[in-house]
Amino acid sequence: MNNVFVYCEIEGTTVAEVSQELLTKGRKLASQLGVELHAVVAGTGIKDKVESQILPYGVDKLFVFDAEGLFPYTSAPHTSILVNLFKEEKPQICLMGATVIGRDLGPRVSSSLTSGLTADCTQLEIGDYDDKKAGKHYENLLYQIRPAFGGNIVATIVNPDHRPQMATVRSGVMQKALYDGTAKNEVVYLDAAKYTDAADYIVKVLDRHVEAAKHNLKGAPIVVAGGYGVGSKEGFDMLFQLAKELHGEVGASRAAVDAGFVDHDRQIGQTGVTVHPKVYIACGISGQIQHIAGMQDSGIIISINSDPDAPINQIADYVINGTVEEVVPKLIKYYKANNK
Repeated sequence: MNNVFVYCEIEGTTVAEVSQELLTKGRKLASQLGVELHAVVAGTGIKDKVESQILPYGVDKLFVFDAEGLFPYTSAPHTSILVNLFKEEKPQICLMGATVIGRDLGPRVSSSLTSGLTADCTQLEIGDYDDKKAGKHYENLLYQIRPAFGGNIVATIVNPDHRPQMATVRSGVMQKALYDGTAKNEVVYLDAAKYTDAADYIVKVLDRHVEAAKHNLKGAPIVVAGGYGVGSKEGFDMLFQLAKELHGEVGASRAAVDAGFVDHDRQIGQTGVTVHPKVYIACGISGQIQHIAGMQDSGIIISINSDPDAPINQIADYVINGTVEEVVPKLIKYYKANNK
């Protein structure tokens, strides 16, 4: 069982950001294990157009499959490519994004290889494991860490005996960074026809519509987030005003989204978006573990909450004890007067 693999998802000839984030993490894992980082990408008309988006992240070998029928994504050919490639290469770890594609592809590949998969991981680490019942000691396993049981605990999941160890990670959980070390940067172009058969292409995409994001929540340097404590849609109007003054974006907890205060695409947390802003202002957010998983790496966390014992206050750098209705209008007034 050899190297660390990352499946690179693409949109046309553009590599998904989550894949670059996983390449960064995969490079660290591979270096820790003393193995190579490999990547695989499959699409149509991608030769010489995706390599520069993948190799700089420390990839030792990139497998490229360029053929008709591989874009737009359909399940069968991509599954066959990964399953048959993995049978040849025998990776010990495979990472992919917890996107619409990753959530379809990952289970198909892991099921075909009987390897198991952990979805929506928030951390990936290397560690040892002692199986006391079997009396076995395992070294250098992938710790696949994620909230479980409705977010009430953080579970560390290991896969001692089956390979590859597979995990999906949502966009924004890991931070991407170009590799400043030396990697082999080898590129191998493989014939998709040798890894798939005609039956894999029976499903064809007749029409496809991709809608651009309405906001830049994930990339915003300042996020003003509201929870159930904001109380209403009107309460969120105040948060939008504050975010406008701060040149930031508005996010929300799941409780606020479920209450209909704001659209689902602004949800931050385990089942929403993960953000890493320089400043995170939590307004009326209690701080359940599912939400914290999506914002805990923010630079400065400011909590506005009427409950001094709210869990969010435990990780906040600054706590303002008061209601959203009391505090936020004062902040808006101050920044209006002092913003240049």
